[in-house]
Amino acid sequence: MSATTESLLAQREAKLIAALSRLDSVVVAYSGGVDSSLLAFYARKVLGDRARIVIAVSPSLASDELDEARAQAKQFGWQLMEVTTDEVDNPDYRKNDGQRCYFCKGALFAAMDALAKREGFVNLAYGANVADLGDIRPGQRAAQEYNVVSPLQEAQLTKEEIRELARIAGLASWDKPQSACLSSRFPTFETVTPQRLKVVESAEIALRKLGFKGFRVRFHSLSATKNLSGEELSLARIEFTDEDLRRVSLDETLRSQLAAAVKSAGFAFVTIDIEGYRQGSSNIGLGSFAADEAQRNSEFVPVELTRRG
Repeated sequence: MSATTESLLAQREAKLIAALSRLDSVVVAYSGGVDSSLLAFYARKVLGDRARIVIAVSPSLASDELDEARAQAKQFGWQLMEVTTDEVDNPDYRKNDGQRCYFCKGALFAAMDALAKREGFVNLAYGANVADLGDIRPGQRAAQEYNVVSPLQEAQLTKEEIRELARIAGLASWDKPQSACLSSRFPTFETVTPQRLKVVESAEIALRKLGFKGFRVRFHSLSATKNLSGEELSLARIEFTDEDLRRVSLDETLRSQLAAAVKSAGFAFVTIDIEGYRQGSSNIGLGSFAADEAQRNSEFVPVELTRRG
């Protein structure tokens, strides 16, 4: 790291500490990812017991992700509070029309807000960073509605800077690949249900046991195809990173093991996407919604780090 880069990182770290210092108390949304982990670390460092760390537990959170988040929280003595959220029971969430993240974040922030009011905490915070401002992020509108602050954005921290600060802090998640909830495996307008989420999770667990590291199992229902019992069948479209795609392409035995494992999870058909892993591929087909949402995000202004009314 050059002296200039190191100096800039120190300046932004100081901004983060200053931003958190202005808060009376805060409930932090934590998922185990690097962004929320760094925010939790500094919130506890700056505010101590005046920072409460909360994770939402629902069918859309993979069990191994929850286990990793718990382990990291335990390592740093964060006394993690788990709240059960019910977004999957919401018909507007389940229909998955491009607004899913809005309803998910809304359920999370509602639970955090209730906790804050019950226990006398003043602010809510989450781990949005500056890169999130230019993407399709319906969850940001939910954050605005609940006056949720974003200290990492306030400090103008980039993803690379967040990872470096997390590495220095000793957070296990510092080099964790970017991940998304299990519902992100469903193409837009593909209905999300707890049962389908379980099928996807089981398939991804099976692939990890086979040694795959970079992949996504995308869920596609085949409404015109049913089994003898009249049950609708589904297809798994697996996206691999280049390394794993080469590996599975060259190994017929591994492909057979892969197919058997994914079918055991509940899929009727298994395909490998030759285009490989593409972040956001489930959003293909959003059409005009994507443009509208991008316009809304261009007007998004992070909530200032002040005391909530």
